[in-house]
Amino acid sequence: MEAVYELFAIRYGHLERTAAHNFIGGDPHDGPMPLDYYVWVIRGADRTFVLDTGFDAATGTRRGRTLVRPIADGLAIAGVDPASVRDVIVSHMHYDHAGNLDLFPRARFHVQADEMAFCTGPAMCHAVMRAPFEAADVQTMVGKLFEGRVVFHDGVSELAPGITLHKVGGHTRGLQVVRVHTRRGWVVLASDAAHFYANWQQRRPFPIVDSVSQYLAAFDTIERLASSPAHVIPGHDPLVLAHYPAARDGVSDVVRLDLDPIG
Repeated sequence: MEAVYELFAIRYGHLERTAAHNFIGGDPHDGPMPLDYYVWVIRGADRTFVLDTGFDAATGTRRGRTLVRPIADGLAIAGVDPASVRDVIVSHMHYDHAGNLDLFPRARFHVQADEMAFCTGPAMCHAVMRAPFEAADVQTMVGKLFEGRVVFHDGVSELAPGITLHKVGGHTRGLQVVRVHTRRGWVVLASDAAHFYANWQQRRPFPIVDSVSQYLAAFDTIERLASSPAHVIPGHDPLVLAHYPAARDGVSDVVRLDLDPIG
């Protein structure tokens, strides 16, 4: 029998923007379509995993993003002490997914080998490609590697019973999605394989992309991995908070993804 996990989405940041900025070929006349920033907690009976580590206040200020809640505070609402976490999955190395690594002093970091090659290789010679990365975050991850705390994955890996990692690429060279077994079935944390429900449902990629063809192919992968379309969780959509129940009364930006949708 597969292990069963509780699953939390924790909103930590926000950005006001228009729909034109969220799709390749977006119409400049499109209306508002804000973007939220999340990290995720996968909590089992004996082991807790964190997916992605967000950005810090200084990075948010420099990039014009609003930090709604520090990562450590959001994790606390889900009952997680970063100092006790042993495994952190990094979906990809963009600034909003791979900051704050030092919050997790005991953790191993699970990254696709292709992603580290991407963010330290020739693609970074081009300003447009390196813009979503923070050099300090990449350098910190290299430091963790030399401490023996990075685990490289190549394609599909079972991280633990009921948790698998799947490289899909597209948005970045080594982007990985996470499939998690919950009480309601197999949930896929798509991260930036689908920023919004609309990117996936309408087959309209987000404009920050390494390979458009791989980005589009990733949609088929996440649909195959999920128990149903209702089990796909996009990486930046504010609608996630409306679709799932709050993890705690009075806290609207931490929700339970292992429970049935409410809207």
